[in-house]
Amino acid sequence: MQLVIVESPTKSRTLQGFLGKDYRILSSYGHIRDLPEDEFGVEIEKDFKPKYIIIPKARKTIQLLKGEAQKATLVILATDEDREGEAIAYHLSYLLNLNGQKPYQRIVFHEITKSAIKEALKNPREIDMNLVDAQQARRILDRIVGYKLSPFLWKKVARGLSAGRVQSVAVRLVVEREREIQ
Repeated sequence: MQLVIVESPTKSRTLQGFLGKDYRILSSYGHIRDLPEDEFGVEIEKDFKPKYIIIPKARKTIQLLKGEAQKATLVILATDEDREGEAIAYHLSYLLNLNGQKPYQRIVFHEITKSAIKEALKNPREIDMNLVDAQQARRILDRIVGYKLSPFLWKKVARGLSAGRVQSVAVRLVVEREREIQ
């Protein structure tokens, strides 16, 4: 049996119909690891090293995927081709001990049709670490900006506001406009 892991349960049901009984298709339900919510989670002094934790709601999913990966002859990571999907594939390969421990492949497809899935299975590729690094850099930047700017917003604007990349730009535009008015 070959295990195929996708991001969404809807995709897993569709692919199961295309691939049949020789494949077991399961979903990661999106991201499985992230920076902790209750702490900064980035070691700035150590080259911005992230401290990842398993997302609490993903714990059962990870246990299921680990069990199925052990039984599988091959694990196929079929998450989306964007940087988020690539990061999910990377984290899955780490948590399922696929790097050197178990044969695995990374596939991508751009449409959910039987022919596109079969073609993707014929053309596996490596995890694109450039996309993984891009996603991690974006997530770390969100954390750094959010943790530094959010407390300022709580004091000056309203408690509970969160500052991310987009919000930071919006705040800057508001401040610049206010200065023009003054």
